[in-house]
Amino acid sequence: MAKRKSNKIQGVDPAYFDKQREALRHSHRKSVFFNDKELAAINEYCRRFKVSSRSALIRQAVMERVLRGLEENHPTLF
Repeated sequence: MAKRKSNKIQGVDPAYFDKQREALRHSHRKSVFFNDKELAAINEYCRRFKVSSRSALIRQAVMERVLRGLEENHPTLF
């Protein structure tokens, strides 16, 4: 007769999850000013595509641009 496998799942330390959550928390504030046309465009985009969080939209757009720029201009050896 074969041994039965234990169905126990090894848990992950809750402190690990707390550390991950803390690392993802947005704690640094930056302010951005938009002119009337830019703000109207953002509002229209949010209305048309049913975006509920403008800050998340702007944060995502900025970070995509920053990370793409860093990726394209990475240092080379030669």
